Amino acid sequence: MIEPSDNETLPNILSVGATVPEKVLTNEDLEKSLDTSDEWITSRTGIKRRHVLEKDETPSSLGVEASREALEDSPVGVEEIDLVIVATNISDMPIPGSSPLIVEELGLPSDIPFFDLKAGCSGFLYAIDVAANMIRGGGYDKILVIGLEALSRIVNWEDRSTCVLFGDGAGASVIGDRGDRGRILSTSVHGDSSKSKLIRLEGGGTRLPPAEGSEQDERYYLEMEGKGVFKSAVNMMKSSSLSVLEDADLTLSNVDWIVPHQANIRIIKQLAKSLGVGMDRIVVNLEEYANTSTATIPLAFKEGIDEGFIESGDLVLLTAFGAGAAYGATLLEW
Repeated sequence: MIEPSDNETLPNILSVGATVPEKVLTNEDLEKSLDTSDEWITSRTGIKRRHVLEKDETPSSLGVEASREALEDSPVGVEEIDLVIVATNISDMPIPGSSPLIVEELGLPSDIPFFDLKAGCSGFLYAIDVAANMIRGGGYDKILVIGLEALSRIVNWEDRSTCVLFGDGAGASVIGDRGDRGRILSTSVHGDSSKSKLIRLEGGGTRLPPAEGSEQDERYYLEMEGKGVFKSAVNMMKSSSLSVLEDADLTLSNVDWIVPHQANIRIIKQLAKSLGVGMDRIVVNLEEYANTSTATIPLAFKEGIDEGFIESGDLVLLTAFGAGAAYGATLLEW
């Protein structure tokens, strides 16, 4: 168990909730419609399955379910939540976003503030940083943070280089000003705008608004430059991880578990090698869920807790990178 210093610390992650759609799309399923194979996908990504929404399911419903689980597992009542932050790349609606839909469905106080936050796949860690510092500043006490993604709705299912990588899911945490677990020791968020075109969705915004026939235009689907992403991802996650450890006056030898963004098994293994850490200290659930973007961190963190890997008192390092290019890390004592 780590004994933190007497220096001021950020608030606590009081709980973690996570959910995915029931529908499962396997590599074998994709073999039927794509020029690909289970072996090709698995060897290059580590992914076997992904969970995707049915056409009649709404993405925000995942955020609601994950939030309910997080609230039930926390010492905080629904009526105590005074802010909701939803990290997502693509909201249910451009206006008003996903956050008000989730607030209403959860039955939270009607006058509490809410907003959507966009920071690529690192959005959940960005939201933790924002929430923790807003509590630290004295303006809020209990904040609900949600990572929500339905990338199956924006990938080109005829492009084997991208569609095999992503799944849908949501995770949520209650961030509070005090608690007996999840003490946040340090957070770190960064950006590198020179990498903004590595992962992109050009269509659908005000520069290239939705248009008739857009389904035939590749700019309306998610695009990615794989080699550039690989190199940047490893360097970014390593940099932010070392940053939070330095801020907390700790080293990698103190860390019990690392929960990285679940993008690609090759990236995760290279990160482990770069940090000099064995894979036996890294939580990986990529095989089952694929890349759920802002939801990967809470999904993997929750699984680590449920499976008994992450125990009370363990020092846990969360680290992620995403489009934009945004990256960050959170160091906490569970």
